[in-house]
Amino acid sequence: MGLIPEQHVIPPNKYALNSSFPVLIYRDALPLPLSEEKTTQFLEANEWEKRGVWGHIPVRHFHPNTHECYGVFQGESRLLLGCGQSDEDGGLEVDVYAGDVIVLPAGTAHCCLQSTKDYRYIGVYPKECPRWRNELGKDPLDVEGLRNEISSVPIPNHDPVLGKDGALVTLWKSS
Repeated sequence: MGLIPEQHVIPPNKYALNSSFPVLIYRDALPLPLSEEKTTQFLEANEWEKRGVWGHIPVRHFHPNTHECYGVFQGESRLLLGCGQSDEDGGLEVDVYAGDVIVLPAGTAHCCLQSTKDYRYIGVYPKECPRWRNELGKDPLDVEGLRNEISSVPIPNHDPVLGKDGALVTLWKSS
């Protein structure tokens, strides 16, 4: 499978430290027919583990202690990436659709702006990583502490879509 992901580097801002690693979006990467079960099997085969199924989450947040990956198996959503609690922070809006996989490096702020009623995705995380912790990016932000925590999260040994030699591994190790 020679999928090339979209790459988006999102700079830090006042309320979201984001990451020097690019956000990766694989379009139409999931096996058909799309289902929660097939999506789970596909992503878990590459050393990531399912920790939940979600839909529209409008709360702006980030996880300083782990990377996160969505496998979208139903519907579609417009995501806001890299934006903290203030719209002055900028951020990037991206649309994701059933079949897409998005990988969010630790520290990357994210939320849903709008979603179809049937929008559903599984959340997978690198095997043996800690349970995610939500940070809401509000004042006062412990910039130094969070930056240290984010930078200490190890790069996964496997890309959730392409495995051991996938784009995540090569791109993130070269960042």
